[in-house]
Amino acid sequence: MYKEDIEIAKKARLFSWSPYSNFQVGTALRTKSGKVYMGCNIENCGIQAICGERTAFAKALSEGEREFESITVVGAPKGTEPTEECLPCGYCRQFMNEFVDENFKIISVVGDEVKEYSISELLPHSFKF
Repeated sequence: MYKEDIEIAKKARLFSWSPYSNFQVGTALRTKSGKVYMGCNIENCGIQAICGERTAFAKALSEGEREFESITVVGAPKGTEPTEECLPCGYCRQFMNEFVDENFKIISVVGDEVKEYSISELLPHSFKF
C-alpha cells in the first residue's frame, strides 16, 4: 500500500503551485474504503496558501468521504528529491485531527526511508470535542 501511495504523492507534488517558496509538497490521502485523493500545496502572494494535506482532505470531504486511514507526504525544493522529512504543519495536524481517529497514520518519505506516525504522536495534546 505504501509504495502505491508514495508514487501518488510524488505525482501530486508535480502539480504544486509554489512560486514563492519553491517548495513542492505532494500528498496521497487514503480512505478506509481504499480510495486515494491527491493533494499539493497551493501558494499565493498573500497569507492564504493551502498545504497539500488540507488540499487532499478538502477534495475528499467535498466528495462525501468521512473515514480516513492514512496520508503520505512527500516534499522538497522544486527540482530536487526529498533529503529531509516533510511532516504536516501544526495547522494541518489540527485540521486532520478533526476528521480522523486515533489509528490514522501519517507517512513521511525521504528517499527510500519511510516513517510512520500516528496522529497522536504528532499532535499529542490536540483540541478535540
